[in-house]
Amino acid sequence: MRPRISLVIPCYNEEAVLPETRRRLAVLLDQLAAEERIDPSSRVYFVDDGSRDRTWELIERSSAEDARFGGIKLSRNCGHQYALLSGLLTAEGDVLISLDADLQDDPDAIIAMLGAWRDGNEIVYGVRSQRDQDSAFKRLTAHGFYSLMRRMGVDLVFDHADYRLMSRRAIEFLREYPEINLFLRGIVPLIGLRTTTVHYARHERFAGESKYPLRKMLAFALNGITSFSVVPLRMISILGLGTCFLSLAMVAWILVGRTMLDATIPGWASTVIPTYFLGGVQLLSIGILGEYVAKTYMETKRRPRYFVEKVL
Repeated sequence: MRPRISLVIPCYNEEAVLPETRRRLAVLLDQLAAEERIDPSSRVYFVDDGSRDRTWELIERSSAEDARFGGIKLSRNCGHQYALLSGLLTAEGDVLISLDADLQDDPDAIIAMLGAWRDGNEIVYGVRSQRDQDSAFKRLTAHGFYSLMRRMGVDLVFDHADYRLMSRRAIEFLREYPEINLFLRGIVPLIGLRTTTVHYARHERFAGESKYPLRKMLAFALNGITSFSVVPLRMISILGLGTCFLSLAMVAWILVGRTMLDATIPGWASTVIPTYFLGGVQLLSIGILGEYVAKTYMETKRRPRYFVEKVL
């Protein structure tokens, strides 16, 4: 079977790298079609996430020159995860593969992904085989992020970003998730189906600058934790409960100091103990209420996630 594949590539201010990305993907599509691995009608969809440079102009030019290249223009900048989702839910094809525009995700890994799909896997994760190109700080924070997410109870594929293959059935299952706070790395594993991984070497960015500075990486991590885990709320409850026990221990210490050591400060106990005790009770109460408020809040907001302005 020769599947009709679609490559979905979110783009934000990628005019520096887009021509080379198009060239390499055209070569890859030619190779796969010549080897009868894919249907010749397979396409590439560049998703313009409200770029402020000539990204959309280059996408339109690519589409006019080669029918295999299409474009999806969002009405504004919505963020990488929404741009990726809009492409996956809009693009046609039997198999959809998402990757970044900066050519750090090795396009040649798509060959191995298609082989894994033919073996019956409906979701294939691209996993980095090494992080030699990253700085020590980047490696430390990346490993810390994945470890923290797992401890928070979030099912993530270690060292996997958003380079993945999904069958049409998996895409339709993904469509059923009406998440507002979007974190696809956590949502896709919830789909189930048969999955596997393909390892690849991640390259240096071909051109341009990273769209994920430290500030955005921290916000992304925070969104992932709060979207998939209630552990932080439970930690607040534990903190409140611990504070209550601490205040009781202080009562015991004051009683010992008063009756046996005669070492208490007048007025200190009557001021500090109620403050600590009431603070602990309040934190405990807020934590318990937060469990329910957070769930209600996350389910009641139903704003549109994005608007597709134009499709090529």
